[in-house]
Amino acid sequence: MEIAWIMSPPGLESGGHQNLFRFIDLAEKAGHRCAVYLYTTNNHPVSIPDIRAMLRSAAAYPEVSASIEMYDRTAGVKPETQAIFATGWETAYPAYLDTSNARRFYFVQDYEASFYPLGTESLLAENTYHFGFHGITAGGWLAHKLSTDFGMVTDHFDFAVDKTHYSVTNLSRRSEVFFYARPVTPRRAFEFGLLALAEFARLKPDVRINLAGWDVSNWEIPFAYTNLSSLDISELNSVYNRCAAGLVMSLSNMSLLPLELLSSGVTPIVNDGPNNRMVSENPFIEYVPASPLAIARKMAEVFDHPDAVARSIAMSESVAQNDWADSGIQFMTAFERVMRG
Repeated sequence: MEIAWIMSPPGLESGGHQNLFRFIDLAEKAGHRCAVYLYTTNNHPVSIPDIRAMLRSAAAYPEVSASIEMYDRTAGVKPETQAIFATGWETAYPAYLDTSNARRFYFVQDYEASFYPLGTESLLAENTYHFGFHGITAGGWLAHKLSTDFGMVTDHFDFAVDKTHYSVTNLSRRSEVFFYARPVTPRRAFEFGLLALAEFARLKPDVRINLAGWDVSNWEIPFAYTNLSSLDISELNSVYNRCAAGLVMSLSNMSLLPLELLSSGVTPIVNDGPNNRMVSENPFIEYVPASPLAIARKMAEVFDHPDAVARSIAMSESVAQNDWADSGIQFMTAFERVMRG
């Protein structure tokens, strides 16, 4: 098949784009031909040579054969295109309006209407779920929500983990903890996480607290911490292997981090809710009510676990079969079934 992917310009630290290119790579390995069309609503110039150079240099992006060009509303996608994937709510509009007869799909990684306060943007995002596209979603919660709330026809693929990047290398007791700190991403509840960590620091004043995901040096943080800023994917495993627990707040679709933490032998501490449980029911993920005190106490409990080393090994083994190749089979099975009609 000839597949067009309409997306916003990818960035070095964009996990959503990294996952998109993972599935473009999987589609190409299944024998399909892909073309990437970059679409943006802002006036900043987009340099495709710079984007190509970034994609080549970043370990988190796979090498793909897909062509890359700016989306031209007048020209649309190539005439031989058989399938168009919208990949975010803003790209759903050009995908819908394109004059091609290609079948429309929606690669949905999160419920984007919740990214905004109630208003124009949330309404525009929500409206795209009524466009009649076939949704293929990241995890089961999104598939359930979109089909239940909007009558959207959906399939989903399961979350997985790249074991080439995440594994247990530390067989000693761990002495640190980790927080996925993204103040620029409201759904990661940065300030709420700080409330929990402040209480954890009171309970465990000698434990190093690592913050990674963004440079937080400009924030006033009421406890001692290590600011790791934004790390390359090649640096994460060594950090994770120093940590007994990792706090990941997810207020919409679950992050990929909990499974990656498990693979490195870290106990993920995640706020409880169907948006997370319906993605993974791994028994080593600690789902905790959204209470700073409850989260802090659970982190302290995990840190003090008497069988910590054995648990780290068991955690990593629990996701040993969660392979992105299997997620790719789920994705391609759904895609090819729909294309066959």
